[in-house]
Amino acid sequence: MRRDRRLIGLAVAAALLLCAVDARSQGVTTASGRERELLAVLRSETPESEKAITCKLLAIHGSAAAVGDLAALLGNERLSSWARIALEAIPGPEADAALRTATESLAGLELVGVINSIGVRSDAAAVGLLEKRLADADAGVAAAAAAALGRIGTPEAAAILSRALAAGVPDRDAVAQACVVAAERLLAADKQAEAVALANAVWVAEVSEQRRAEGARFAILARGEEGIPMLVELLRSPAKRLFNMGLFTAREVGVQGRPDAALAEAVDLALVREVVAAPATPPAAERAMLVIDALAERNKAGAGKAVQSAILDAAAAGAKPVRLAAIRALGGVGDAAVVPRLLAIAADPDPECATAARDAIGVLPGDAVDREITTRLATADAKALPTLVGLVGDRRIAVVTEIIPLVDHADAGVRLAAIAALGSIVDLPNLDVLVKKAAAPRDETEAVAATAALREAAVRMADRDACAEKIAASATGARQTVLLDLLGDVGGTRALAAVNAAAKSGDEAIQDTATRLLGKWMTADAAPVLLELATTDAAGTFRGRCFKGYVRIARQFVLPDDERAGMCRKALAATQDPAARKSVIEILVRYPSAATLAVAKEAVAMQDVEAEAKAAVASIEAKLAKPAG
Repeated sequence: MRRDRRLIGLAVAAALLLCAVDARSQGVTTASGRERELLAVLRSETPESEKAITCKLLAIHGSAAAVGDLAALLGNERLSSWARIALEAIPGPEADAALRTATESLAGLELVGVINSIGVRSDAAAVGLLEKRLADADAGVAAAAAAALGRIGTPEAAAILSRALAAGVPDRDAVAQACVVAAERLLAADKQAEAVALANAVWVAEVSEQRRAEGARFAILARGEEGIPMLVELLRSPAKRLFNMGLFTAREVGVQGRPDAALAEAVDLALVREVVAAPATPPAAERAMLVIDALAERNKAGAGKAVQSAILDAAAAGAKPVRLAAIRALGGVGDAAVVPRLLAIAADPDPECATAARDAIGVLPGDAVDREITTRLATADAKALPTLVGLVGDRRIAVVTEIIPLVDHADAGVRLAAIAALGSIVDLPNLDVLVKKAAAPRDETEAVAATAALREAAVRMADRDACAEKIAASATGARQTVLLDLLGDVGGTRALAAVNAAAKSGDEAIQDTATRLLGKWMTADAAPVLLELATTDAAGTFRGRCFKGYVRIARQFVLPDDERAGMCRKALAATQDPAARKSVIEILVRYPSAATLAVAKEAVAMQDVEAEAKAAVASIEAKLAKPAG
């Protein structure tokens, strides 16, 4: 009996296995546990909002077993799009077949949606039914059919679209757009000739300029060097939309996607020829300017000699907008070889072109450019020197010893250029050159230039104290206030000592400058200096300013609690003014701690601020008692 049961069990298992194999061979898929749960929701009386989410989940968990239930929802205007989300994702021929079948019974938006899903799945078996729909009375359906054929992109689909475009279907723009998409699919399948032919068909069709432009762009990109004449045709088109597409395409060919150096050079030369041949009339000049910008964009890493030469020619003559565009472009695509001609343009009587040329040289990459500039310094005349020296400063070329003699040049333009350049390049050992110029300038123009250059140089010095020492040594006489201002910018221990000494001088103008600088000092080490001045100024002229500067440090700076409390204690003792004392008590409340609480309690004994001090004590105690967080 036991043996018989075992044989029966084996027979049943074998039968089940055969059934499973047969079911798989027939395309039947058994639903998973999660899928069965989701299908149960679709088959129930659950609200449609939950069924919508269920459809979305079937895009992840669904299989062929779910296709029937999902297909049943394609006619439901509220659930159709949700069902299609799943059908677009479920692999296998069942979903394709269900979508094709649905086109026979649906209409309107639901039919449009199903056709879109067929396109998403690139179902080549649907090409025939889609061809019929190209002539559908519903324009939305016809457009969807065209788009789906484009996404399918097989030679058969492309041929159908090409015939429809030539036949003049009602919505030829939609067909033209689909042709471009199909051409992309064909090119990806290594069918270049078919792809180009389809794109060319769009270019010559009676469709909108935008569609023609899209067809031309694809044909140019697909044909490589053979597409350059079409690119030139676009750039010469009187239609702005076609020209803009040509410009857009010109930025791509040979340099984006899969870069091709030979193709890129051929395109560059074609663009150069367009620039050279452009008339000087305003519309043509504007277009030439845009082509130059495209050339610069294509050659960010540097242009070849032919391109550089053509852009230089455009920079030297012609309409001003073109010249300016070419000059700017050279800053991005040029090298040391363009420096001589750009220097010549920098001497142009048109100040805008001259400035643009100098700016272009300023951003040219490479040490060779620096060498070209510095080599010319030795032989340049007074006319050329200001530009060369200015470029030394612009590019921060380290040739301090060559520039220093020029600060006393006979020509004022050279002197001013040299002073300005030293602001960018002078080192600490040679800083005295600028200090002397700032302390004893020839005239007001030189005074302004030297002060600006010294400020630029001083704030970049690593050793602030050594820098301040040099400035402080000359901070006397008529220019003392100017040099004190510079010390305020430099900061540091030595600068603070020099400004403190000035604040104690007998010259009220100097004291005014010094105390103003101390009042806005950016480090806390100015606090003792300010407190001393606030309590020892016999005349009292700047006592209030110094006290406010001291209180500012206590209020605004990041300080340890004990240090801040100690400063407040000293400030309360240093003044008898109730308003000043109240400003100090406000600091105690702002920074509650055991240390500031102690100072507030001490201030209660000061009759003029007794009430404020008691309030401060209460506030600080409340804040300290409050649990953290």
